[in-house]
Amino acid sequence: MFTAIAYGLAIVLNLFVVFIGARFLLQPIASAAGYGVAAGTDVAYLHIKGIRDLSYGILGLALLAFAGAQAGAWMMLVVALNPLADTVIVLRNGGSKAVAYGVHFATAVTVLISSALLFLV
Repeated sequence: MFTAIAYGLAIVLNLFVVFIGARFLLQPIASAAGYGVAAGTDVAYLHIKGIRDLSYGILGLALLAFAGAQAGAWMMLVVALNPLADTVIVLRNGGSKAVAYGVHFATAVTVLISSALLFLV
């Protein structure tokens, strides 16, 4: 049961990151607003974020499927830096504290919990 919870949370988080990446590629302006910092009409940097998130999500799924829980745990531990950095970026650029902490920081904590659970498998 514990193993299923650890893998299940990690899979859901990675699929969510794939979704976020795809959304930044397909709806960059709306995605930026949801991120917490409004964007202009130049979407190149938003596409970069989309590719980053999409590739991290796919990498996480591949590691879980082909390398196991330990590799997935290390990946989740490292990738937790992204939502932590996103928290700071939103705060430093006049974004909502609710989004910074309620979305990005909460995501970082959840990813760290997922990493810890995978290390325990």
